[in-house]
Amino acid sequence: MTSIDVQQLTKEYGTRRAVDDLTFHVGPGRVTGFLGPNGAGKSTTMRLVLGLDRPTSGTATVGGRPYASYDEPLRQVGALLDAQAAHGSRTARNHLLALAVGNRLPRRRVDEVLEEAGLTAVADKRIKTFSLGMRQRLGIAAALLGDPAVVLLDEPSNGLDPEGIIWIRELMRGLAREGRTVLVSSHLMNETATFADHLVVLGRGRLLADTPMRDFITAHSSPRVRLRTTDPARLRAALARRGHELAAADDGRWTVDGTTAGDIGALAAREGVPLLELADEEASLEQAYLALTAEDAEFAAAPQPLPHTQEA
Repeated sequence: MTSIDVQQLTKEYGTRRAVDDLTFHVGPGRVTGFLGPNGAGKSTTMRLVLGLDRPTSGTATVGGRPYASYDEPLRQVGALLDAQAAHGSRTARNHLLALAVGNRLPRRRVDEVLEEAGLTAVADKRIKTFSLGMRQRLGIAAALLGDPAVVLLDEPSNGLDPEGIIWIRELMRGLAREGRTVLVSSHLMNETATFADHLVVLGRGRLLADTPMRDFITAHSSPRVRLRTTDPARLRAALARRGHELAAADDGRWTVDGTTAGDIGALAAREGVPLLELADEEASLEQAYLALTAEDAEFAAAPQPLPHTQEA
């Protein structure tokens, strides 16, 4: 099975424990978002999975085997950790050709991934002339070169323009639909919410959550209703009798915490209170993430209250 399995993984650098007894599973057919504050251990974990560092204890395997045991690893695992790692004096084509030769991949794959990454027109230009976004596309092309069953991407949207962000989003979704295992580390919560099916969240090297994204948001937010009415006084009195408070929102609407639109609608109907608008709200992924990781951030500013966003 083409999965990533981390079992009781620990990595220490001197007296600092970067990864602390970490266990999780990344399965095929979905995009797994890999989240956590700076210093949470995400990059260290990905390096351990790819055999770029050795664990202090525990294991990290891909398809049931250590990454280092594969003779032609690009055929099994594609990864982007650092888009700046490519040699600046090489052309994009020659960079990919070197990788292809080292993994006994057909030369045609170079042209295929250059086209897929939108780099055909600059294939023979030196990498040192590339923008950050172009280097990012080249790194993604290299990750796809071996048509791998497992793909790991660290901040893949970094430096991309809006068109590029849409492209990488659809690419990750497409890889998952093909049954591949996709693990994506990102600091962009709003972007992660557009492509991730599942979340693995770290804090100070420990596992904080391993759950479907929708369940994660639900678990770390409370219900709230947003509404408009022509008779707020009567609705406020009816809500008060049931232990709820009608609060004014900044946009002229009203909110009620700890209940649902269905309950408020039924109550308004019984009381004869007209409602012009009624909708459930939920926290965004960003708000749920901040609620979970607030105590695990290595660097954090003073917390500020965050408004709920309306459910689409």
